[in-house]
Amino acid sequence: MSNFEQFHCDFYQSNYTIDDQEEGYNSYGSSENLSARRKCQRGDQPPANAFVPSEMLLPSQSYTGQILQPTYSPNTLSHLSYTDGFDEEPPLLEELGINFEHIWQKTLTVLNPMKPADGSIMNETDLTGPMVFCLALGATLLLAGKVHFGYVYGVSAIGCLAIHALLNLMSISGVSHGCVASVLGYCLLPMVILSTAAVVFSLQGILGTLLALFIIGWCSLSASKIFTSALAMEGQQLLIAYPCALLYGLFALLAVF
Repeated sequence: MSNFEQFHCDFYQSNYTIDDQEEGYNSYGSSENLSARRKCQRGDQPPANAFVPSEMLLPSQSYTGQILQPTYSPNTLSHLSYTDGFDEEPPLLEELGINFEHIWQKTLTVLNPMKPADGSIMNETDLTGPMVFCLALGATLLLAGKVHFGYVYGVSAIGCLAIHALLNLMSISGVSHGCVASVLGYCLLPMVILSTAAVVFSLQGILGTLLALFIIGWCSLSASKIFTSALAMEGQQLLIAYPCALLYGLFALLAVF
């Protein structure tokens, strides 16, 4: 064992030690740092006769804001001004074409046939109210024990196509499918009243017949009034009311029988 230790010492024996390496490295690094520090001092200090601007002699600005509340400069506010544009955008329902004010005005126009209709509002492809009234008609018929959802949608689609073709032949400006469907759907509201009455009592009698005729005249009068005001068809209201009465007569038959 002593021979192995002697061999180990003889094998690694050298005049160069680790302490010498660290000392040389430290001396080399200290000399470089010292020379670089001297160069920086010579470069930062201006000559004695050099001109120094007054801005460089001013003290550094201190932070005047509060903690966690940074100060805003005009440049920062200009970048944040784009957030004000969201306030000028229209509501989401209006972008989707759902305007509750127009829906309420159209409903009041249908409920009051003697009230003059606003052609600018009525000439819109608003199908929110018609869909609600169609569902209400089908629901009230369902309460009366009549499952006629398919008949309601089928008669509505065929009636809209027929009235659209007729109005395009009679009017000069023409009309779109959405406008016809919107007007006929809103004028379906009195028919919902008839189907609601069918839940309470039977309409197969004199009273039910008179009520059905009154509702048909109400729906056709409202629809013809809206079409004449929206399409500028003065003097042709009776010609438009007749096919509308035939259409709403089909819905009345669904409610009575």
